[in-house]
Amino acid sequence: MSLHDDAVLVLKSHEGQDELRQVYLDHLAEHPDGTWKSCHAGHITASALVIDPERGRVLLTLHRKLRMWLQMGGHCEPGDATLAAAALREATEEAGIRGLTLAPGGPATLDRHAIPAPCHWHLDVQYVALAPSDAVEAISDESLDLRWFSYDEVSEVADASVVRLVEAARARL
Repeated sequence: MSLHDDAVLVLKSHEGQDELRQVYLDHLAEHPDGTWKSCHAGHITASALVIDPERGRVLLTLHRKLRMWLQMGGHCEPGDATLAAAALREATEEAGIRGLTLAPGGPATLDRHAIPAPCHWHLDVQYVALAPSDAVEAISDESLDLRWFSYDEVSEVADASVVRLVEAARARL
């Protein structure tokens, strides 16, 4: 099965966000390359909110290019067999934490956001990654900083899309 096929299956089984989910499915139907960065009409991305449920906190990255506190995530790569694998790879690379696992139940939420040219849209499929109790983060080249925030602090530092993701993650746990 291709990554494109996996994305379609994941999105068809995602509950809620019906209109947005259909935008993603329509995009994939129109663009066989819709999971790749080279698709300039927009492309599917995969991200994961790293969460430490024992301590009631999330790990956010201060994104080097955007200079915003965000969850870990990014573009799918040829070695990614599934969207879940892409999200877990991105979270592991950007957080520097080994032993992350994805929370069961598939994506927590979807978020479509505009990005600068040459592409127009990121169609982000957002998962929740659970940190092991002994997690130690390490800043990657893509980050200016990594920091743990309590659930309540997120709204003070991050935009509405990250706050929605935290709410969806907490509802899932």
